[in-house]
Amino acid sequence: MSQKVKVAEAPQPPTLPHVGKSRWSSFKPFSPISLGTFTKLSKEGKAPKFERLGSRAVFFDNAELHKWLSDPVSYIQAGA
Repeated sequence: MSQKVKVAEAPQPPTLPHVGKSRWSSFKPFSPISLGTFTKLSKEGKAPKFERLGSRAVFFDNAELHKWLSDPVSYIQAGA
């Protein structure tokens, strides 16, 4: 009888999807700043704005997060 050998796969580094929406907890590993600083920048138009779904659920657009990550100093919110 032959036994199947399990091959361990190398863990994949986390990635942020380019489309869709993400909560802070999904984006946090990629952010060089804290949630408080990110929220302040967002209110000033210097980081992507959040979208509320209900009173507690907050989401960010992934495409905007990628734009901000590529050049956070020059980023300007869409429509700002």
